[in-house]
Amino acid sequence: MINFSIMIMRVILGVFFAVMLTRFFYGRVDPVWVAGLAIFLVGMSYVTEYFRKRKRDK
Repeated sequence: MINFSIMIMRVILGVFFAVMLTRFFYGRVDPVWVAGLAIFLVGMSYVTEYFRKRKRDK
């Protein structure tokens, strides 16, 4: 249950920051760019979590 709520929080924050970044750099919000950037941001949060846990477990 906790992991699911963390995932939902990351998705919401990923979409929010993707909208803000596309609006800042392109001046408009294109759903394709927002979706791609949101997927990238959420994916990178899981990648950094993986490396942080791997480093901590050593």
